[in-house]
Amino acid sequence: MTATMGTMTTVTTEAMTEPAERRPGLSVRVRITAAVAALVTLGLVATGLIAYVLELQRVEDSVQREVEQELDEFARLRNEGVDPLTGRPFGVESLLYTFLQRNVPDDDELLVGWVDDRPRFEFPRDPLVNDPEFRSAAQRVARDGGTTRLETAKGEVRITGQPVSQGSTRGALLVVAYLDEDRDELNATMQTYAIVAVLSLLVITGAAWWQAGRLLSPLRALRRTAEEIGGTDLSRRVPETGNDDITALTRTVNGMLDRLEAAFVGQRQFLDDAGHELKTPLTILRGHLELVDLTDPDEVAETRELLLDEVDRMSRLVEDLILLAKSNRPDFLTLDDVDAGELVRTVLAKARALGDRRWVLDEAPDDAVLLLDEQRLTQALLQLAHNAVKHTDPGDEIGLGASEERGELRCWVRDTGPGVRPADRDRIFERFGRADVRPGDEGFGLGLSIVAAIARAHGGTAHVEDPSTGRGARFVVAVPAVRRDHAPGDAPIQEVTWPAS
Repeated sequence: MTATMGTMTTVTTEAMTEPAERRPGLSVRVRITAAVAALVTLGLVATGLIAYVLELQRVEDSVQREVEQELDEFARLRNEGVDPLTGRPFGVESLLYTFLQRNVPDDDELLVGWVDDRPRFEFPRDPLVNDPEFRSAAQRVARDGGTTRLETAKGEVRITGQPVSQGSTRGALLVVAYLDEDRDELNATMQTYAIVAVLSLLVITGAAWWQAGRLLSPLRALRRTAEEIGGTDLSRRVPETGNDDITALTRTVNGMLDRLEAAFVGQRQFLDDAGHELKTPLTILRGHLELVDLTDPDEVAETRELLLDEVDRMSRLVEDLILLAKSNRPDFLTLDDVDAGELVRTVLAKARALGDRRWVLDEAPDDAVLLLDEQRLTQALLQLAHNAVKHTDPGDEIGLGASEERGELRCWVRDTGPGVRPADRDRIFERFGRADVRPGDEGFGLGLSIVAAIARAHGGTAHVEDPSTGRGARFVVAVPAVRRDHAPGDAPIQEVTWPAS
């Protein structure tokens, strides 16, 4: 049995200490940084495209306003002006000549006076007017009016015409706008934006990398701590810094490590104590079996009685250990409606058979129907009564009672024995924990630990205190006073929320 336990412990330790297989892939820090970089890139590109489209439309609108301004001034001169040379209304040629003399176009504009299917005046001088493609496109606009676009050696131009006629003479004012100049300014602005955007992307990505590393540093410390924790050392803890979600996770993990350490220490102590307690009866069995004289019937019978007594002691020990192991299982309790007052009176009636004592009912609550495991709670109180019998003499008083106070049911067993020293009051509820015992007490020190386990399973506690009067001790089992919140039969007992779950 010991070898099997040792093998299981070795396998468990090896399974715990063996490093988990690392899966290939990007780290969380890289993924966070990549996600931030992708989002920032998308935002900067979208912002740049939207700004470019809006600014390009603004350029078109600006060119349109400038062209409309030239055409409005031309129409005003035609309707209201007179030829300064003759003092009479303008002719087509003189109107165009005068308008070009009085107006200075923008740097990206060309004004052309078109007369009889050819350019007659232009300002400023520009070889574009001699381009056959320009003349072909300008001729249509001069005749019909409107706007057309043309690709030239200087880029795209926009030609807008305003026809004018007098008699048989026909002409038009052509406003030619070079679009690429304004677009080049916009492109230069967007190039500057692209440089700034790239620099911003690098700065934001670097900041995201640094911040992600800073935020994930507790997780790296958690991983290193988990790797350093072995099956024999669970004392390492993750440092707690800050007050955020990762810090809360760190506290949770440290709490889990505390519980794991307590569980491992408890398991190791349990195995050590169980092995120590079983060692004595096994040694007795082996020693008597080795020394028994099989030819002597009397000695065989005497040895048989002795060994059977030791087997009974081992059986009780094993049963108590199994009961303690089951106390942590969810199905350890079977809850039902129990009258607490009737429970105490029933336990008192059963306890009278444990010894010649003066049994007294101290107190019993009325109408206290609570959700309890009647058998387990009876077992705990009878164990306390049995313990009281072992520490008292015939004729001494032992009292049982229960009361409901502040949402809690307190059941107790008091005796008039020697009492329990304050230094031993916590230890006696531990496994195999014992205080001063009387001669002839063959207990294992598991009785009170079973009482404490039953109390914990109910979500309560077990402790010992001084009685209100006289000498002795009072052992108390305090559990929550839980009542069923629905009528009997509406739902199974398992659906009732219990504090210990």
